[in-house]
Amino acid sequence: MQDEENATAIDSASSNSGQAAPIGTAEGEKKTTPAAKDEAVAGDINAQPRDKTDVYSVHSGTESGEINYRSMSWQKASGLLFGEYVCLAILSFPGAFATLGMAGGILTVLLLGISTLYTSLTLHKYCLKYPHLLHIADIGKQLFGGSRIAYELTFLALVLNNTFLMGLHTLTGAEIINTLASPGSVCTVGIAILIMFVCAVGTLPRKLDNVAVMGMVSAVTMFIAIILTMAFSGAQGRQPAGIVEGEPVRITAFAPPGTTFVAGFDACLSVIFTWTGQIVYPTFISECTHPEDFHKALYAVTVAEFVLFTLCGIVVYFYAGQYTGSPAVASLDDTYKKIAFSFVLPTTIIIGIIYASTAAKMVFARIFGGTKHYASNTFVGWAGWITIVFGLWAFGWVIGEAIPFFGTLISLMSALFDGWFGFIFWAFAYFDIKKGQLWKGQSLLRKAETALNCFLIVVGAFITGPGIYATVQEILNDYAAGSVSTPFTCASNAI
Repeated sequence: MQDEENATAIDSASSNSGQAAPIGTAEGEKKTTPAAKDEAVAGDINAQPRDKTDVYSVHSGTESGEINYRSMSWQKASGLLFGEYVCLAILSFPGAFATLGMAGGILTVLLLGISTLYTSLTLHKYCLKYPHLLHIADIGKQLFGGSRIAYELTFLALVLNNTFLMGLHTLTGAEIINTLASPGSVCTVGIAILIMFVCAVGTLPRKLDNVAVMGMVSAVTMFIAIILTMAFSGAQGRQPAGIVEGEPVRITAFAPPGTTFVAGFDACLSVIFTWTGQIVYPTFISECTHPEDFHKALYAVTVAEFVLFTLCGIVVYFYAGQYTGSPAVASLDDTYKKIAFSFVLPTTIIIGIIYASTAAKMVFARIFGGTKHYASNTFVGWAGWITIVFGLWAFGWVIGEAIPFFGTLISLMSALFDGWFGFIFWAFAYFDIKKGQLWKGQSLLRKAETALNCFLIVVGAFITGPGIYATVQEILNDYAAGSVSTPFTCASNAI
């Protein structure tokens, strides 16, 4: 009931602005300044004391004090999204195409891309309806009736998801250095610690507005790496690394004969993982100067993603066929591989920083929200922030060392988290936004959309259940085949 009153207060304040609602906003939402929205929220909640971790208390501090968090334009938000999505995981797409086939891979990328755009727009509308929600745990609590259990589980899931990603980036950073260095010249676990330290230092700025610039740098360097990988694949012709004499390159339209359910689902999970990034969107939106413009960033990034994802998969798979590796640089000759892979290192560090910043901000708000330390440059505030950042990176490093394989770690993260944060959450958000307008007396189009969201819940559940089974089985297969390196070792993990 309290949340409904807050939303009503916000809508009332918005209606007094006299401005037309922009395209992409929630129904009845007007374009207002962040300060006006905060004033509406604050006016409704000041009547009773709040816990320091309450989202309203935290929100009231985002524009006060010495640190103004809400200072990011939608263009800079686009930079964060490009930084998040133009990543090393794109180089796993050719491997997915090798498992799903050319047509199967293209259809998978297209369908998941459309689904991601739709659910992301639903997320955006939900954040506009409840602008006091700062991150995914706040949304989890709001979606499930104000449940504290839902809040805690969502909070834990985001921290685990992001620390898994941070671990992936320490692992990948070590792989890159080992690939570029002479064999045996570096210690893998030592390099991973160095990557962890560099990433932790890069995470120290407390505003995403600062990280957004790094996101664009990351997107540019990764784009160069992807273009080089495709160009070098073409330059090699159909002579990829590891080709067996008498076994020419072959490509198929759909999954080649002998493809198992585990292998096929594992390939789909790699694509789902790369598309699904909604878990950090609420944090991005909460720091936008005009949150109602966030949909512009979504459209721009989705179009670019589809072109880049599809081209990379098509070109590399066409030339490497069944010899396609994951990441795709594994199909290149040694010299080509080192040139292309060298551009991936900045991206590996920066994307790790983006996910670490989101997780750290959530933990920081949980501890210091509602206090002077949250939005001011106090010693306690900075000491807490630094401790949280380095603690999360240390945890991520342990995960990256304990699960030392690239492709399957991506699939495991997708199975654990993407069913919820890519599908199920936003179907429930749709039900909330359209409450009372789902079935009875509604148009055929509205009923079809409601049915689609019911289907999204089924898809999310399928990704989580069978997805975890397929990934665990793939891990067991990798260990049985002896293709997994020993955890916490100095041995090279070069690609």
